[in-house]
Amino acid sequence: MWVMVLGDLVIFAGYFVVYMIYRTMNSAEFLAAQQHLDINIGVVNTVILLTSSWFMARGVLAARAGQHRQAIRLIYACGLGGVLFMLFKGYEWYAKISAGHTNTDLFYSFYYVITGVHLVHVLVGLIVLGVVVRELRNPGRRRVSMVESGAVYWHMVDLLWVIIFGLLYVLR
Repeated sequence: MWVMVLGDLVIFAGYFVVYMIYRTMNSAEFLAAQQHLDINIGVVNTVILLTSSWFMARGVLAARAGQHRQAIRLIYACGLGGVLFMLFKGYEWYAKISAGHTNTDLFYSFYYVITGVHLVHVLVGLIVLGVVVRELRNPGRRRVSMVESGAVYWHMVDLLWVIIFGLLYVLR
């Protein structure tokens, strides 16, 4: 899991570097386009993912303590955060595309690619959480290491979002 996480971080670092180069070369265009992002939705999504990470961390502690039912409930709450994130992001994309902010604009090309790849990672994270819950439900397969590996992946997804939020929504 750590190799995959580090590989993903390297790939996203490449996205971020290329974004910053283009942003520097086209600062007025990027700033004008950025004004159309709804920072409130970005903040809500950030809070949702950070809260989901808190549920995941609590789920790891419950699994370590042998409280498997509690761990399952906490992981479900974590997954709910992922689903809510996807719904808000889908709404945001719909609103942007409906307003004419498509990938014909350089900023929005980066916006859709970076947030889209992140969205795929959230979806993969939800699948990972499903595997973790399946493991916890089966008394013969309960491995805390599996829960911890799922948590590592989920926290990476959250970390990436915090950086994306800073680059796309906050950095002016």
